[in-house]
Amino acid sequence: MAAVVRLDAPGCVTITEEPDPPLHATGVRLRTLFSGISAGTELTQYRGTNAHVVKTWDPGTRLFTAGRPEFAYPAVVGYEEVGEVVEVGDDVTAVRPGQVVWGVWGHRATTVVEQDYAAARVLDPAADPVLGIFSHIGAVALNVVLDADLHVGETAVVFGLGVLGQIVAQLARRNGARVVAVDALADRLELAGRLGADVALHAGEGGVAERVRRLTGGRGADVALEVSGNPKALHEAVRTVAYNARVVTGGFYQGEARGLFLGEEFHHNRVDLVCSQISGVAPRHAHRWDRARLNATVIDLAVAGHLRLRPLVSHVVPFTDAAWAYELLDTRPDQALQVVLGFSGTDGHDHRHGDE
Repeated sequence: MAAVVRLDAPGCVTITEEPDPPLHATGVRLRTLFSGISAGTELTQYRGTNAHVVKTWDPGTRLFTAGRPEFAYPAVVGYEEVGEVVEVGDDVTAVRPGQVVWGVWGHRATTVVEQDYAAARVLDPAADPVLGIFSHIGAVALNVVLDADLHVGETAVVFGLGVLGQIVAQLARRNGARVVAVDALADRLELAGRLGADVALHAGEGGVAERVRRLTGGRGADVALEVSGNPKALHEAVRTVAYNARVVTGGFYQGEARGLFLGEEFHHNRVDLVCSQISGVAPRHAHRWDRARLNATVIDLAVAGHLRLRPLVSHVVPFTDAAWAYELLDTRPDQALQVVLGFSGTDGHDHRHGDE
């Protein structure tokens, strides 16, 4: 039997066990080292606000409809995992025990994957294993920046400096943009500046659009990247960009978009509103970019030191403290950024902003 972290109902996290999956001839058994908790999609499942919890997604019509939700409790969630190969099937030649593999298999102590899956996701042995948890959220960030179509010398404003926003800001700067980072939490603004943002603006002081216009000689930003999931931030992002400029939305908005006024700057400035969502790559990129390339690119950049991801980890806690970890992210976001569940004796309490 293997331990799993399970959502039994909104706000209810339990630790239970499930049978170890059998190992087949081409299978690779992984022992989880770390599993990151997503403060975006995963928290919507924890809160019970995710659209998939209350409605049915029809893949044929690509519409949400009333009916039995496709997401049902209890459920094992999670999509930011890294583990060690501990056993391989008789026909496996591509990986060996002891190698570290990143991927998606949920908050569970062990799993079995196909050897091709594992072989494509082997982490550099010299790298910090925790970097492996960023493959998915990093891919989301990279997709946002691809959708933004940034150019050297442009001004990009990033709204929301959670894990996603911190990675978006770094990628935008690597694309040659001058990055303006916006958030309502002072610690996150300080971290963004330390990781390379050119300007940090506190959203609580108001007038973000006006301040950005002063920074750009009255023109406004070339692009805004809204990744907070807050409709009020989306409205300010629309106000912040120049005439006929782009706003890329990567945030996961919940409920009604209260605070968004589409009859104002959006209408009068012909703002181009672009949705970025990890389930699809923009058609102009799709023949070259897919999910696997997005994932691998982020890990390669992190291992090479071009993306500084280790400082985003605010806490590493034992998986047995999962209920506390979810509650922390849900109710005290000012005290946490990337919270990681440690498995297999790799954990420790309250490790904040670790060294790179």
